[in-house]
Amino acid sequence: MSYLFPMRVTSTSPNTDEAIKTRKADHLRICLDDKVQCKSITTGFEQYRFQHCCLPELALEDIQLSTTFLGKPLGAPLLISSMTGGTELAKTINQRLAIVAQEFKIAMGVGSQRVAMEHPQVADTFAVRSHAPDIPLFANLGAVQLNYGYNLDACRRSIDLLEADALILHLNPLQECIQSRGDTNFRNLFTQIGKLCQQLPVPVIVKEVGNGISAPLAIRLVEVGVAAIDVAGAGGTSWAKVEGERAEDIRQRRLGQTFSDWGLPTAECVASIFQANSKIPLIASGGLRNGLDAAKALALGADIAGMAYPFLQAAHESEAALHTLMDMLIAELETVLFCTGNATIADLQASPCLLQSP
Repeated sequence: MSYLFPMRVTSTSPNTDEAIKTRKADHLRICLDDKVQCKSITTGFEQYRFQHCCLPELALEDIQLSTTFLGKPLGAPLLISSMTGGTELAKTINQRLAIVAQEFKIAMGVGSQRVAMEHPQVADTFAVRSHAPDIPLFANLGAVQLNYGYNLDACRRSIDLLEADALILHLNPLQECIQSRGDTNFRNLFTQIGKLCQQLPVPVIVKEVGNGISAPLAIRLVEVGVAAIDVAGAGGTSWAKVEGERAEDIRQRRLGQTFSDWGLPTAECVASIFQANSKIPLIASGGLRNGLDAAKALALGADIAGMAYPFLQAAHESEAALHTLMDMLIAELETVLFCTGNATIADLQASPCLLQSP
C-alpha cells in the first residue's frame, strides 16, 4: 500500500509548528498500516452471535435505524470517531468525513484540538461545521491538558471552533507514558472534569483512546457530571504500537512493543458498564469494523457505535469510498435487525437475540 504522507523527520524541538505537523502526519500514516492493529487482544465481539430468526414478520423496508443521542437525532446509531486534524491532508479527510456524516445524519468527532489551540493557523483543519450544518459534532481535547495550562477558556474555544454539540475529553495514560515527552501528570482530574461539566455550555463525553474504560471508572465519571462514556476499548488500533513506530529512542520502542496489546476488550467494557448502570449514555468504539460489530455493541447496551479505522481508510481514498462504506454499514445493520426480527434499534436492545458463544 502506498501513502500520501511524508516520512517522519525527528525533531528535538517538539513544540515547533513543523514538529507538530510532522507528528500529526506520522499518526495518520502509521494508523493506516495494519501492523498497528491489536493482534493478541481482541474486541471480544467474536464471543457473541445473534440468534437467527427465519420468519421475522417484517419487510426489510420496515427497518428503522434512526435514534437519538444526548438529545440529538441521528439517522443511524453511528459515530465517526475522533481521528485527526492539524495538516492539509487531515483537513481534506475531515471535510470528506463531515460531508458524508451530514448526508447519512450520523455523529462525528474530530481529533485532538490541542494543536489548534496552540497553533491557530491550523484551526481550519478542524472547522467542518459548514459541511455538516445539523449533525452532532464533538470537539476533542486531552483531559490531561487540564494539568498543563488548559482551562475553561481553552475548552470553550475548542467548542466554538467546531460549533460543537459536546466536548470529548480523552484519556490516554498509556500513550503518554510511551511518548518520549509525554504529559503524565493525571492528578486530580476527577475534580477538574467535574468543574468543567458544571461550567461548559455543552455536555462532556469522556473517552479512552483504545485501552478501555472499566465500569467502576465510568460510574465515578458520571457521578462528577460526565454526560456520556465512550469506552474506546482494546482490539483495534494500538496507540502503544503507533508511538512505538514513531520511536525516537530504544525506550520508546521497547515500551510500544511491551504494551502493544494492553487494555480492556471493547465488548467487556460495554457489557460491564451497562450491567452496572444501564442509564449511562454509552458509545462503543475500539476495533469495530462493520455493521455486525456495531449491532453486537448496541445489543450489549451501547447507544451508538463508533468507528475510526474503517472511516480513515475510506476517507483517505475518496469521498466516494466513504459513501460506499456508509451504504455497507447501513445495509449490515439493517440485515441484523431484519434477520433477528427487530424493526428498530430499541427493539434490538430489548430483545434476547444476542447470545454468548459456548
